[in-house]
Amino acid sequence: MSHISANDLKTKGIAAIEAALSESPEAIVSVRGKDKFVVMEIAHYHYLRECELDAAIAETKADLAAGRFTTESVEEHLAWLDHACSS
Repeated sequence: MSHISANDLKTKGIAAIEAALSESPEAIVSVRGKDKFVVMEIAHYHYLRECELDAAIAETKADLAAGRFTTESVEEHLAWLDHACSS
């Protein structure tokens, strides 16, 4: 993964980001020598979000198939939330 220093970003602007992203799909921006941010093209961001959603759907389907779910009324669920949050 490419690295961009905050100073490079300050002096070169978007050109520093474009150069770093030409080498890899993501680049780390470091501030005072510490990794602070990750930048990427919006298309790559959308791809990663889609991957997260696909993983969540697969996990939900697996939970349903394995019977890891409950059926309850709204009132029962709110009471459960009250108890879970106060514990």
